[in-house]
Amino acid sequence: MPEPGPLGLFGGTFDPVHLGHLRLAEEAREALGLASVRWIPAGQPPHRGAPRLSGAHRLAMVRLAVAGNPAFQVDGAEVESTGPSYTVTTLERLRQELGPEQPLVLLLGADAFAGLPGWHRWQALLGLAHLVVLHRPGYPLASEVLAPELGQLLAARQAGDPARLAGAPAGAILALPMTQLDISATHIRQLLAAGRSARYLLPPAVLDYIDQHQLYRNKSNP
Repeated sequence: MPEPGPLGLFGGTFDPVHLGHLRLAEEAREALGLASVRWIPAGQPPHRGAPRLSGAHRLAMVRLAVAGNPAFQVDGAEVESTGPSYTVTTLERLRQELGPEQPLVLLLGADAFAGLPGWHRWQALLGLAHLVVLHRPGYPLASEVLAPELGQLLAARQAGDPARLAGAPAGAILALPMTQLDISATHIRQLLAAGRSARYLLPPAVLDYIDQHQLYRNKSNP
């Protein structure tokens, strides 16, 4: 059923989910006035190499990571699907579920936004959701460094006020400066593969899950 305010959508491989992801989602929720944030682990992401772990493990870790935060939800549909995880089809599914009036806010990193012209049916995204581009402070989005068609879209659709996200179901692009924790899933995987500690980079419940299943220890993990 529809949310009482804008619904944030936070997708990714989450391989593994870590404290940087959690802090980013919480700061975006607060800064944008989101009713909640729905985490959507990718199943078979078409734009990058296959995740190290199976979707089942990654989904389980996200559920553990967000437990206890009532503003966070988990959507496992992409992991459970047999097809590739295209953002546009995810948004179409959510539109069917939540109706045409629910404001949807897709959270994207600046690098992901710059790569949108390579995404499947990317021109349809703004008809389905708002786009919020999370970038480093001091490095704002600049239309002149983007692909021409994306730069033109940014110039035409950019909003300066997060309050606009609640006033329409889709269609705006908002740039949001955000200082991200310097934590990467790649570095965490390297630490674990070397038998070193990843404590304080991951929620304790996620680290316990990794230890219990001996994940990221060798290349034979499922």
